[in-house]
Amino acid sequence: MTSPTTAPAPVKRRRWPWVIGIIAIVLVLVLATLSSFLQWTVKRSWPETSGTVEVTGLAAPVDVVRDELGIPTIYGDSLADLMYAQGYVHAQDRFWEMDVRRHITAGRLSEMFGKSQVPTDAFLRTLGWRRIAEQEVPMLNDTSRLMLESYAAGVNAYLADRPKADISLEYSVLGLTNPSYTIEQWTPADSVAWLKALAWDLRGNMTDEIYRVVLAAATSVDQAEQVFPPYPYDRHRPIVEGGTVGNAGFQPAVTTTAAAAAMQVAPGEVEGIAETLQGVLAAANLLDRWLGPDGKGIGSNSWAVDGRYTSTGKPILANDPHLAPSMPSLWYQANLRCRDVSPECPVAVGGWTMAGLPGVFIGHTDRFAWGFTNTGPDVTDLVLTKVEGDAYEYDGELVPLDVRTERIDVAGGDPVDITIRSTESGPIISEVLEAGENYVTIGAEAPVPAPGYADVGDPGSDYAVALRWTALQPGTTFDAFALLNSAQDFTAF
Repeated sequence: MTSPTTAPAPVKRRRWPWVIGIIAIVLVLVLATLSSFLQWTVKRSWPETSGTVEVTGLAAPVDVVRDELGIPTIYGDSLADLMYAQGYVHAQDRFWEMDVRRHITAGRLSEMFGKSQVPTDAFLRTLGWRRIAEQEVPMLNDTSRLMLESYAAGVNAYLADRPKADISLEYSVLGLTNPSYTIEQWTPADSVAWLKALAWDLRGNMTDEIYRVVLAAATSVDQAEQVFPPYPYDRHRPIVEGGTVGNAGFQPAVTTTAAAAAMQVAPGEVEGIAETLQGVLAAANLLDRWLGPDGKGIGSNSWAVDGRYTSTGKPILANDPHLAPSMPSLWYQANLRCRDVSPECPVAVGGWTMAGLPGVFIGHTDRFAWGFTNTGPDVTDLVLTKVEGDAYEYDGELVPLDVRTERIDVAGGDPVDITIRSTESGPIISEVLEAGENYVTIGAEAPVPAPGYADVGDPGSDYAVALRWTALQPGTTFDAFALLNSAQDFTAF
């Protein structure tokens, strides 16, 4: 008798290796797609560095040659074409930086970044950088205006019909919070206004003056000068003895400067003026985030070595301007070359430019080189002014304040209207916009003067601090760019 045969049990195939394999393939495809998309998003705004670009507005072809570090040398047949091409190249490489800068100088950061920037915009509108720049453009010489207008045309040629994401990666990021933001055309005033930011960075002594005032008022002038001593002219004579700084036209106001007023205050009566000045300092510090800090160690120097002391027999110029740190760098290296240097096309210069400004700021020709250093000049005064309503005391009489209202547009929020008041000395900066709603006074009461000193007025909350600053007097600073860049000999330079 035989046993019945038992059929073998079916073998079950394990499916999980196949499932894991499929998932892995899908993940690889997703990651590859995402990587390609990210690379495309980042690189789509990179500049074209080879080939030919057809644009309208040039009188003749322009060559842009970049070296292995990406530094451009621009060749053209006219000054207008050179500036046009420089504007185009700056916009290719740095337009986001240029756009943010012009929103800084115009007090329009809130249009890009929302209500957090309303206090900063209010302070910038009070200073009025953009308003001064617009007054300066018509004052410039013909060559300067040609440079500015041609540069702006080149910037706008690059922007024309180009999506924001193709201009700079940052616009893609900005679109997540501010999708309706629109890029405006570049104008000459956008360039000139940046000179005000540079002047603010180099204004030098305002912070020390505030500290000196508070210390002198709390102790004495003699004690304050131990901490902030006067310049020792007897031991360190200035290198350049001759020359003068022209009178820009300001007549001394009869209002008492904050420094003089505080030094007249008895030690126990200093709290009001100290609070006011510290509030002014806090308002000024709003710009550190955008322009960089001006703390200790921010200096500047230039040195020249005679050819008798060099191995080549040629002189050496070393220039080290310590401007506030920023990312990207404030500087942009480039060369501008007229193919045939002539009065009609007088530029053959290389060195350091700034995105947003035509021409070379620090550089050299084939005949001379130049640098800039800051000597810490006294270019600002804080003026303590007695205010009554919309008038202030000037020369013993009440005169009307200059009052204007400006609107700050806010991305994702309601616009904010601010009132800006100015005196003969300058804008009142002891008032700022707080929390985007209430216009308030920083600072409060001016104290009673110490016995034996001139009376600056009764104590109360009717004192304000105005800023007298050379950069708020319309002038022709930009003309220096045209003159420096086009000089053919040292006498002209």
